[in-house]
Amino acid sequence: MTGVRLKHQRITEVLAKEIRGGRLPAGEQLPGEHALAQRFGVSRTTVRAALAELCEAGLIATRTGKGSYVLFDGRPLDDHLGWAHALAGHGIDAHVRTLSVRELCDDELAAQLALKEARFMCVERIRELAGDEVVVSYERSFLPLVPGVRDLPSRGLGLESLTDVMLRAGLRPDHGEQRVSGRRIDGREAELLRREPGDWFLDTRRTSRAADGSFVEHVVSLLDPDHFQLTLEFG
Repeated sequence: MTGVRLKHQRITEVLAKEIRGGRLPAGEQLPGEHALAQRFGVSRTTVRAALAELCEAGLIATRTGKGSYVLFDGRPLDDHLGWAHALAGHGIDAHVRTLSVRELCDDELAAQLALKEARFMCVERIRELAGDEVVVSYERSFLPLVPGVRDLPSRGLGLESLTDVMLRAGLRPDHGEQRVSGRRIDGREAELLRREPGDWFLDTRRTSRAADGSFVEHVVSLLDPDHFQLTLEFG
């Protein structure tokens, strides 16, 4: 038992140092148990014990029943901080271009989200890779009309990320759900994505809520399947 404990402590110390030193940035997903077990030459049981200590120390957070999450070219994206942040954290040079910021009424979406208020701020964006200008996603974010968001059409986003705007407005995602399907894009979407009408894209719909259950954001995204994948964790 002593040997297991020493291995467990060694892994905890190494990972804690990497997290505190910035090698594993805040919001980045740790490698899986199998990968960590291979890296340190130990059993997955030993890895689980080390991860439990890191969790108790507040250095990581476990997400039981997490479900599906996005991969970009095989790399996991923890997008609760925003995909721009997640992509940059993996050294992927991608630019976001805002197409429109407008207030709109959507009774169907309000009913779907069980909201009394049917007016939203809609931010429409595309994301393209630097250099080759390949558009990899088309996204529409629907936000509640709270102070700090309501005036976005008049002042614009400027150089700010939408994530920063949301956080300053008190919109802090805590939990939610994501649904994924695939479909063929229409003419307007094809023009924005620089593809052909009828091309196949991943269609993701993610709804985020605050710790108290209040609505934070609903995002509808079309993702290029040549770059994005969805992974499902279970067990």
